[in-house]
Amino acid sequence: MKANQLKPKIPIYYHLLFIVVTFIYWFSMYIYVPVFVPYLNYLGGSYALAGLIVGSYGIMQILLRLPVGILSDMLQIRKPFIILGLATSFISCLGFALTESVEFAFVSRVIAGITASMWVAFTVLYASYFKREDSTKAMGNIQFITVTAQLISMSLSGYLVSEWGWKAPFWFGAIIGLIGLFMSFWIKESSDKKVNQDKMEIRNFYNVFRNPLNLKASLLSTLAHAVLFITMFGFTPNQALNIGASKDSLIFLVLSFMVPHAIAPILTGQYLITRFNKWSILCIGFLGTSIFSIVIPIISRLDLLYVTQAFNGFFQGMTIPLLMGMAIQQVSNRKRATAMGFFQAIYALGIFFGPFIAGIFSNETEFKIVFYLAALLAIIGTGLSMVWYKQERLQGYQLQKRSKKVNSVDQAR
Repeated sequence: MKANQLKPKIPIYYHLLFIVVTFIYWFSMYIYVPVFVPYLNYLGGSYALAGLIVGSYGIMQILLRLPVGILSDMLQIRKPFIILGLATSFISCLGFALTESVEFAFVSRVIAGITASMWVAFTVLYASYFKREDSTKAMGNIQFITVTAQLISMSLSGYLVSEWGWKAPFWFGAIIGLIGLFMSFWIKESSDKKVNQDKMEIRNFYNVFRNPLNLKASLLSTLAHAVLFITMFGFTPNQALNIGASKDSLIFLVLSFMVPHAIAPILTGQYLITRFNKWSILCIGFLGTSIFSIVIPIISRLDLLYVTQAFNGFFQGMTIPLLMGMAIQQVSNRKRATAMGFFQAIYALGIFFGPFIAGIFSNETEFKIVFYLAALLAIIGTGLSMVWYKQERLQGYQLQKRSKKVNSVDQAR
């Protein structure tokens, strides 16, 4: 991260505090993810029910992310929503730790959905620390923080279960979440007075929703998150257990996927986006995701599974931060929370329906069908990216042609 990307009026210690709180926010939400489906099976839940519960936290995101974004823009505040996110994260983990039934697991997962809905405020506040033209770089940075937190927390998950039982990850998440809650009270809002005084009005919302780039980014992100929550954040750990992995050895699966998944956002935000067209990057990301998702049920050796999922993690990591940056790239600062809320509410559909539908299919047919579904969704993302790439090139060519025509007329005069 380059120092000159930061707005000079934001002291570096506030920036570092935000990074730590963001790290804790995601750490507490993902500390139990690799063992969550096996834990639900341990409680007696079927794959269909596990798919419903895994995806249920997407329900609250569908319902809350857009209202959170609108309210945040109307009030021009982000910090209270961040505090609420840490509070609900603590409550969710505590709920898992103190109960032992699929019904209460569903309730605690829904509360985790409230936590995830506050991500709108995190992304917009962090983007306000940067210049507007650096939004993609900002999203790459925050995605790196996100994935690093997910990597470290998910790496600990299997070990904690092996040493202290199923409840250990939930207790650990609750304690860490409580620490983050206290720290969040010292986060600094953007000091841009012009933005704070420029209030959002109801009549402005419609134009935000109609922004073509936001709509395209939202649809593609829905596909990307559906794939992510079907595979690594859903059923891939179960496939690893089925072919011989132990609970504590899930750390190798997590590392193989999450390390490249953490590196990809930085490479995309800092280097790839400055050298290649965004649609080309998305095409490659989705195509690679489809290839390395469809091979998951075919592989019977753990070492090969780890290798393929390293590639899967990288390709999936290329798309998500780029789409986040696209969602707010053409939107003014005073409308960014609304745009991000809309974007995140739409892709939450993928978080819910992806694992839910995959779980139903696996119950009705075979377990491997969930990965074929993930690959199909990624192929659709590839096709859409190619179509929109061609449309953008055609529009650019037409604009260039019109510009030359106008210049020729001017010269003739």
